[in-house]
Amino acid sequence: MSPLPATIPALVRTRVRAAVRRPARLSPEEAQTRTLLLRMCSLLLQYPDAELTTARPVLTATAEALPPSPAAEHLAAFTTWFTGQDPEALERHYVEMFDLRRKSSLYLTYYLHGDTRRRGMALLTLNQRYRAAGWDTDGGELPDHLPVILEFAALAGPGGGEAPLRQHRRGLELIHRALTDSNSPYRHVLAALLTLLPPPTEADRAAVAQLVAEGPPNEEVGLDPYGTYGDGEFAPPGTFVPPMQAPPTRVPPAPTSRTEGPR
Repeated sequence: MSPLPATIPALVRTRVRAAVRRPARLSPEEAQTRTLLLRMCSLLLQYPDAELTTARPVLTATAEALPPSPAAEHLAAFTTWFTGQDPEALERHYVEMFDLRRKSSLYLTYYLHGDTRRRGMALLTLNQRYRAAGWDTDGGELPDHLPVILEFAALAGPGGGEAPLRQHRRGLELIHRALTDSNSPYRHVLAALLTLLPPPTEADRAAVAQLVAEGPPNEEVGLDPYGTYGDGEFAPPGTFVPPMQAPPTRVPPAPTSRTEGPR
């Protein structure tokens, strides 16, 4: 959109911009489709465990039954690939894309705040938003994990429910770019999600370019009680950031779940 004339009062310019970026009022059918799209994105971005891979025929049929739209096309492309892969290959690909690469981590506050005090506050604010809406997560993931945010958006609706997605749009753009650069089919899920959000501004594009070049802020304090994630630097494109090897012990460690967040 071209800049508004400087002669227009600032308040008017602000309200016009807000109106342009605000989602249009949806019909009940459109709202139902949007909710389904958000839930599909949430499911497809979760770790492909046995339960999810068993549900692949249902997910594929759901994507194919969606009303025609760019988002539906992207989800259909992804589910076609997803259905045809060996489960172990899916697990390896997921870990490679989302657990071992900082630029495509699914923990959104990392892109906005890096490893700083502000990130800890952002996580607490997200939890407070969920509780205020009457939604209590099961605590299995951090509140900024993208599938969690997508599920909240689906439950709470386009206004306040989708506010965290709009707030973290730049991080979503970076994830999509990283997945595209890696030629990962997961790029289709991010592309589907981005079609549901307002178009990026020039400021958004500039901020994403800066994130690509410099990474997020780095200050390795203040993330308690959620913990920190290592040195905070971005990995060079096309490379891995392997996890630190645990020191040897005499007693075998108990099994642990997948790491929460980028390393």
